Amino acid sequence: MDPKAFIFYLFAAVTVFAALRVVTARNPVHSALFLVLAFFSAAGIWLLLRAEFLAITLVLVYIGAVMVLFLFVVMMVDINIDRMREGFWSNLPVAALVGALVVLELAAVLWSQFGRVGAADAPRLPADYNNTKALGKLIYTEYVYPFEIAAVLLLVAIVAAIALTLRRRTGVKGQNPSEQVRVRAKDRLRIVRMPSSRPAATEPEQQP
Repeated sequence: MDPKAFIFYLFAAVTVFAALRVVTARNPVHSALFLVLAFFSAAGIWLLLRAEFLAITLVLVYIGAVMVLFLFVVMMVDINIDRMREGFWSNLPVAALVGALVVLELAAVLWSQFGRVGAADAPRLPADYNNTKALGKLIYTEYVYPFEIAAVLLLVAIVAAIALTLRRRTGVKGQNPSEQVRVRAKDRLRIVRMPSSRPAATEPEQQP
């Protein structure tokens, strides 16, 4: 087997395994870490396709920023894991059937488009070819509207994550800095004047 093909199948197997563990892991933090592994494997596949810019973007943006946001949301939001896993195994056959249909559809589309395309059919790139420049030119000309829509969706996701972490929950202690700044001494301290008094001395009882 060609070494390049062996590396591709290795990355593909790791990606599929990590994706399955994202869904089946009992701990949400473990799911997020398996998603990091899936992103790393996908970045390796992008490197095999000579898409260096996409690979480094996947590592820096998704693993370095988006996954950190995921971990913060998972750790800050109170997630009832036991309630979320109720009915998991009972819904597994339907989920497996839907997943198999999606895989078959993707395989059919890829085979119909690229099934007869070989490595020799790929266009030869010039020596001074810049992957980043070509991708940027394509995004900001032909795909500028989908790019802006994706940016708005990410902004909405960030606002939703912040709103989930700041919602009021019972039994949680917190501080309100604005109320602490407006506090006055007379609202917190009350001086009471009390006269000083001494108890009367009692005479000892005389014994007969």
